[in-house]
Amino acid sequence: MERFFNNAGPTVPKDHYHIDPLHRLDWAEVQHLIDSKRYFVLHAPRQTGKTTTLLAMMEAINEEGRYSCAYANIEGAQAARGDETQGIPAACNAIARSIDYYLKNSNIREWLHQNINIIPPQDILSEMLAHWAQSSSRPVILFLDEVDALVGDTLISLLRQVRSGYAQRPEAFPQSIVLCGVRDVRDYRIHQKGGEIITGGSAFNIKAESLRMGNFNQDEVQTLWLQHTEETGQVFEDAIFPELWEDTRGQPWLVNALGYEVTWKNKASKDRSKKISLEDYLQARENLILSRATHLDQLTDKLREPRVHGVISALLAGEETLKQVQDDDLQYVEDLGLIQMRPSLSISNRIYMEVIPRELTWSVQVMISNQETAWYEKDDHSLDIPKLLQAFQQFFREHSEIWEDGFDYKEAAPQLLLQAFLQRILNGGGRLLREYGLGRKRTDLIIEWPLDPQMGMYGPLQRVVIELKILRGDLEKTIQTGLGQTADYADRAGADEAHLIIFNRDRTVSWDEKIFSRQESHQGRRITVWGA
Repeated sequence: MERFFNNAGPTVPKDHYHIDPLHRLDWAEVQHLIDSKRYFVLHAPRQTGKTTTLLAMMEAINEEGRYSCAYANIEGAQAARGDETQGIPAACNAIARSIDYYLKNSNIREWLHQNINIIPPQDILSEMLAHWAQSSSRPVILFLDEVDALVGDTLISLLRQVRSGYAQRPEAFPQSIVLCGVRDVRDYRIHQKGGEIITGGSAFNIKAESLRMGNFNQDEVQTLWLQHTEETGQVFEDAIFPELWEDTRGQPWLVNALGYEVTWKNKASKDRSKKISLEDYLQARENLILSRATHLDQLTDKLREPRVHGVISALLAGEETLKQVQDDDLQYVEDLGLIQMRPSLSISNRIYMEVIPRELTWSVQVMISNQETAWYEKDDHSLDIPKLLQAFQQFFREHSEIWEDGFDYKEAAPQLLLQAFLQRILNGGGRLLREYGLGRKRTDLIIEWPLDPQMGMYGPLQRVVIELKILRGDLEKTIQTGLGQTADYADRAGADEAHLIIFNRDRTVSWDEKIFSRQESHQGRRITVWGA
């Protein structure tokens, strides 16, 4: 059986195309920290290869023969929530099983079985680790995965028990312990009984370093995909790779999921003699987004967190600054993989830029009634965009205040409502592409609509640019600025037509004054301006 792109669980080299996990972090630095008897943190966003990397590190350390290293996933202890009497024994069981499995050492499981009902939960973990270290012929190393899945007293107890034996390492406690999760330990917000909040840094103040695993770089993305060509002979069109990079920016799950989508889930591509075209790739991209896969669902779940809301809402609305956002909140949202802060603050990649507005407006899309694509199709199969935007003006007039009041992301409600309306009309028949970000003061949309029903997105396309701006100050000045921005974007996008929508959010202004449309021209390009 040929290997394939891995989109679920740890990577198995004999089954999956892969990049050497030890090349994805500074392995020399990790070895130095372990040799120096340091306790440290390794963190990265979900599904970026943390588990695969930890397992590879464990294997490399054990093969070297100087230490005995075990990897343990303690996520199961999350079920106990803040009850340390249940959570700590669950974590201990997971660690003991792992020591038995990876090191063929059943002694720790036997010790735990004999003592788990005798030693209190506040001490059982530290006692077990001490016993392991003292009974081992080599210094021991422990990799603890999913630590930040634990909450409340369970997490506090675990951190404090790990800290308690630090001075006895390596003779009577692990030489090195690595805590792994999505977040750095400084971002743990631990709610105790009674409402007190303790930060992870205060409960685990022996951390020497915090290492963050990055994404694939551009060369690694292409190298990974070309493993498929080397193995099967199936060729990718060169134009795919720049799009793949911008869509994913090297996010490992996205890179693999797109590869799996285009090479396995696309039935036509299972014929390995068929060259995979850019259009095949773009369709795979759309299918992945529409699938609302678990990774993407987890991503949007984070949007509900208050620390994430302040950052993402400003980006969606194109605000100039991040009002009342703390620096550590920015770092936290970057650690989650949602944003990048260099070269400028933006959503991490184009797929996340697409997914976030779609998910935030999903309930709106499914509840928009009496809007059918066929109403806006002309005899030549193109979309009647003026008719479509007139319908949106009426929809916005009737529903915007109701929908806005129900939105979590009120700052970007007008932009999100239009995107929900357009997504409903396109309904998988075309594409809606988005550009937005901090300080842009606008949102740029491109509609791509197939003009040949038989060829679909593989044939000729209607391209329409729609630029959205919030009215701040004088209307005519806003329009003049917007016309220049719209014309420039339409030229860059190769658009057939261009529209500028100005949203007036002042509820004291009548709808009759807000709603208008007029034709303008800028640098020879005809642009329709719409008020809403």
